[in-house]
Amino acid sequence: MPSTTTRLAALVGIGTLALSACGGVSNTTGGGGGDDATYPSGTVEMYVGASAGGSSDLISRSVSKGLSDALGGTFAVINKEGANGALAAAQIKDAKNDGSVIGIQNASLFVITPLAVDEDEVTNIDDFEVVGGVSRDDYVLVTSPKSGLKSIDDIKSADRQLTYATTGVGTGAQLSCALTYEVAGADAKPVPFDGGAPALTAVLGGQVDTACIQIGEAIENIESDKLTPITVFAPERIEYLQDVATAKEQGLDVEVYQYRFMTVPKGTPQEVKDTIADGMKKTFATDEYKKFNEQNSLTPMELTGDEVVEQLKKDKERYASLVEEYKLDLGGN
Repeated sequence: MPSTTTRLAALVGIGTLALSACGGVSNTTGGGGGDDATYPSGTVEMYVGASAGGSSDLISRSVSKGLSDALGGTFAVINKEGANGALAAAQIKDAKNDGSVIGIQNASLFVITPLAVDEDEVTNIDDFEVVGGVSRDDYVLVTSPKSGLKSIDDIKSADRQLTYATTGVGTGAQLSCALTYEVAGADAKPVPFDGGAPALTAVLGGQVDTACIQIGEAIENIESDKLTPITVFAPERIEYLQDVATAKEQGLDVEVYQYRFMTVPKGTPQEVKDTIADGMKKTFATDEYKKFNEQNSLTPMELTGDEVVEQLKKDKERYASLVEEYKLDLGGN
C-alpha cells in the first residue's frame, strides 16, 4: 500500500511546477503590467520553507494547483528549507510587492521560534501581509508499543528519564513535548531531529521513547499499531483520532498546534490580495482539495487575513507566558 506522502505527492504534483531553491523562475506576472494587465499574467513564485514531501510542501502544492486552476497562470512552488521557514520568509519579505512572489507560512515561525532564537533572528509578521488562513496541523505524542507507555499518567509514573524526539528548535513539536514533560513533572531529555520523518523513524526504531509529530506524519503507523498515541494537543479531540484524549482531558494545560496561512510582501496591492483570496476560496471548495485535507489529517482553518494575525498575536502571548512560567529553554542553552 503506498504511503500517505506518496499518495499525496501524486495527488498534488499533477500540473504543478516544482523548482529547487537554486533554480530561477522566469517571472512576468505582477500588478502593474499595464492598463489591461490582469493577475496573474505569468509565473508566480510560491516559496515554502520546507523540503519536498513534508506537510508544508504538500499543502503548498495542493493550494498552488488550486490557484492555477482557479486563476490561470502558473503558481510554481519553490522549496527554500531552513531555520523553521525563516529563509523562505526572507525571500517573500524582500520580493517585489506586485504578487509575483507569495508563500504559505507556518505559525510556529512567528509565535514559537522567537522564544528560541536571538532577537536579531526573529521573523516578524508585521513585515508581511496575510491574505488568509489555510489549515491546522495538529501534533500527537506517540511512542512504540514496546515502551509500555499509554497515557500521561504512565509518563508521570515512569521510574527513569524518558527521551523525546522533536522536529527541531523553535517548532511546535518541541514546545508541545517540552511543556508536556515539564507540566507533568516528568524527567525527560529532548532529542532534536531535522524534520518529522527522522523523528518518526527514531521512535519506531526505539532510539527515543516518544516523539511529538504532526498527525498526518504519524497516522498510518498509528492505524497499523506500530505507534501508540498518548495524547493530542489540540483544543478538542481530533476528527482523525477520536479515541485519543487531549492533553487537557488528561489533566495538563498544554495546547499547541501548527497552522498555515498565505502571505505576500508588504504593500502588495489590495486587488492582487483579493484575487489570491478568491482563488484560495475556490480551491478550498473543490472536492479534490477537501479530499487532500482528509488524506493528510488536516483541519480547515480558512480565516481572513485579519483573523489570522489576531490569532498569531494571542498564541505568541500565550506561548511566551507558558515558557516563562515553566522556565523552558527552547534554544537548548
